[in-house]
Amino acid sequence: MFSRDKQQTRIDTLIGKGSRVHGNMEFAGGLHLDGAIEGNLRADPLEGSSLSVSETGFIDGNVEAGSVMLNGAVRGDIIARGRVVLGATARVQGNVYYGVIEMTLGAQIIGKVTRFSDEPADASQVVQGTPPGAAGST
Repeated sequence: MFSRDKQQTRIDTLIGKGSRVHGNMEFAGGLHLDGAIEGNLRADPLEGSSLSVSETGFIDGNVEAGSVMLNGAVRGDIIARGRVVLGATARVQGNVYYGVIEMTLGAQIIGKVTRFSDEPADASQVVQGTPPGAAGST
């Protein structure tokens, strides 16, 4: 979608503009969101999963996926060991944990931005709520 990669993101699940999901949700493969989710969203398995959220998409909860392409809004933490791509209309109220991040001018994050490292997490990070393997804030 925003990526410079020539490969098209696979979409296995589509949640339309007029749809609202209440409660936690798990998905596999690729999910595209035009509607709203009120609950946590988690990809299972995380490896190879992707989430794309359009300008009309909204998530009120934490997001956990392999890669995330966001043009809508998330009120919660985003955890993506792969790539996080934030478009010009992206709005995040929460922390972002990423492997690689790409931000377009206009994207907003209200929270911490932290890169995952390949080093094992120490006990103090886990106690403070930082996901295992997250490096210091950037």
